[in-house]
Amino acid sequence: MTEYVPPRPWIASYAAGVPADLDEITGSLPDLVAASGREFADAPALQFFGRTTSYADLNAAIERVAAGLHARGVRKGDPVAIVLPNCPQHIIAFYAILRLGAVAVEHNPLYTPRELRKQFEDHGAKHAIVWSKVVKQVQEFPADLAVKTLVSVDVTRAMPLTMRAMLRLPIAKARESRAQLTEKVHGATPWEELLAHAPLPAAHPGPVTDDLAIIQYTSGTTGTPKGAALTHRNLLANAAQARAWVPTIRRGRGTNVYAVLPMFHAYGLTLCLTFAMSMGARLVLFPKFDPDMVLDAVKKAPATFLPLVPPIAERLLKRAQERGVSLVGTEIAISGAMALSADLVEPFEAESHGFLVEGYGLSECSPVLMANPVAAHRVAGSVGLPLPGTECRVVDPDDPTRDVEPGGRGELLVRGPQVFGGYYGKPEETEAVFVNGWFRTGDIVTIDEHGFVRIVDRIKELIITGGFNVAPTEVENVLRQHEDVRDAAVVGLPSEHSGEEVVAAVVVEPGRDLDVEALRTYARSILTPYKVPRRVFVVDELPTSMIGKVLRRQVKERIVALTSNEG
Repeated sequence: MTEYVPPRPWIASYAAGVPADLDEITGSLPDLVAASGREFADAPALQFFGRTTSYADLNAAIERVAAGLHARGVRKGDPVAIVLPNCPQHIIAFYAILRLGAVAVEHNPLYTPRELRKQFEDHGAKHAIVWSKVVKQVQEFPADLAVKTLVSVDVTRAMPLTMRAMLRLPIAKARESRAQLTEKVHGATPWEELLAHAPLPAAHPGPVTDDLAIIQYTSGTTGTPKGAALTHRNLLANAAQARAWVPTIRRGRGTNVYAVLPMFHAYGLTLCLTFAMSMGARLVLFPKFDPDMVLDAVKKAPATFLPLVPPIAERLLKRAQERGVSLVGTEIAISGAMALSADLVEPFEAESHGFLVEGYGLSECSPVLMANPVAAHRVAGSVGLPLPGTECRVVDPDDPTRDVEPGGRGELLVRGPQVFGGYYGKPEETEAVFVNGWFRTGDIVTIDEHGFVRIVDRIKELIITGGFNVAPTEVENVLRQHEDVRDAAVVGLPSEHSGEEVVAAVVVEPGRDLDVEALRTYARSILTPYKVPRRVFVVDELPTSMIGKVLRRQVKERIVALTSNEG
C-alpha cells in the first residue's frame, strides 16, 4: 500500500531563498556550539548585564562542567534537571549535560514546591543543577525523590565585577536586588566546583542523532505532567528549519539574538539555546523581561532576531516610545504562543523598520511548526506556513483518518523531523495523540489555497495566558481543596494583554461565605502566579452533561454574559 503524501501548497508561498526541505540531519546538539566555537572562536557567544563570553570560552566551560558532572556519576541516558532562569550557567549546563549523552530536563524556577515535585516524581532525576533560590525546595523533597547530585548556581557570579560589587553595598536597594537574584545555600555543590574540573578528553563518547536529548514538560488537559521526549534529531531539525526560514540573517559576529523568553519554555529553548548557538550569534540574556533592561541593550546593539510573545512586544513598543529609544535595527521579531493583532504589527514595524511575524508550535514539535514568511506577503490573522520538511493534514476530529475538503475546518495533523516520538514513560498517552504516524495537535484549523494556516478553535481546553499553558483541571483541583468551595470550573477569557486570562466559576459550600481574595491567595500558595484565576465568579451551580461532566464551554458562555452585563 502506497503511503499517503498530502499536497504542500505552501511551498509556492515561501519567501525567496527558503528551501522546501531540509538537508539530512546528522550529529548532535553539542556539535552546533562546537562548530560555532571553531568558526567564531573569539566572537561573543553570550552577553549578561554587559559581560560577554566568547565561543571559545563557552565551549571550554561546557567541557569542564561535563567532566564535573561525569565525576559525580552522570552517565549517558541519565535525566539531569535544570531549574534556572536565563543566565550563562543555563547554557553551559544544558550543553554539558548533552555532551555526556545525558538528558536535560527543563523546569520553571518560579514553580511552587508542589508543582516542581510533581515533575521530579515523573522523570525521577537524581542529578539537578538549580538556582540558589530554589535549592531549599529541592532539599525538602521526600526521601524517595532525594537528589544525589545537587548543584547550586549563584547567577550573580556571571555578572560584571562592578555590578557584583554594587549588589554587595550596604544599602536597602542593593540588598533587595541581591535577594531577588541569589540566596545563601548549605549542603549543595557550588557551580564553581564543576567549572574547576579539567576538560573531558576529546575521545570521550557523546550522543548520537537519535538519542533522547531533552524532556520538555507540557500541560495536559488533566494537569498531570507529561514530558515530551525530544531527540537530538528533533531539535537539530527545528534549529535548521529556523535557519532556513530567515536566510537573510548573517551567521557569526554582528548577529544578536535576544533571550527575553524563558529558556525552560520550548519556544525560548529552541530559538535561543539551539538556533542562536548554531548561528554563531551573540545571545543577549535577560533573567526576566524588563523593557528598560532590553532597551538599554538595544541602544548598544539592536536585536537581529527577537523571539517574543505579543504582551512583550506591546510593552517594549510602549516603553520605547515613552523613553524615545529607537527600535530601528530590530530586523526580525517572531511572535508565538497566542494570536498576534495587526494593531500591534503595524506600529511595531513602523518603529523597528523590521518584521514582526506570527508563528505557531507545540512542545511536542520542538516546538515550531509554522511561521509567516519574513517578507511582504503575509496573511494577517494566520499563523503562517508550515516550515520546510513539515507535512500537514486537516481531518475530521471525530474520524482523524478522513481528510476534510480543501479549505474546510478540521483538526490539524502534522508530520516532520521536529515532531516527537512520544511522552516520556507514557505509552498510552502517546498512542492517543498519533494516528498512523501523524501527530494530532488538538487545534481546529483551515488552510487556504496558498497554504496559510488559521487556528479557528481548540479541541483541548488548555488556557494560554502570556504564552504559558494552563490546564483548567489542575486549577480546579486546587480551588476545590479550599474549605469554602464545593465545586469549581476554570476557563480562559480573551484578554488584550495576555491572550487569555484565567477565570473561575465556583459553587460555595452551603452555609459558608467565600472571601474571593482569600481563595486567590490560597491558590497562589500552591500554583505559579500565572495559573491563579484573575477573577472568580460565585454561581449557584455549574452546567453539567448527563454523566455529570462540567461543560466548560457553557461556563465560559455564562461568564461572558455576566461580564457583558457589567458594562
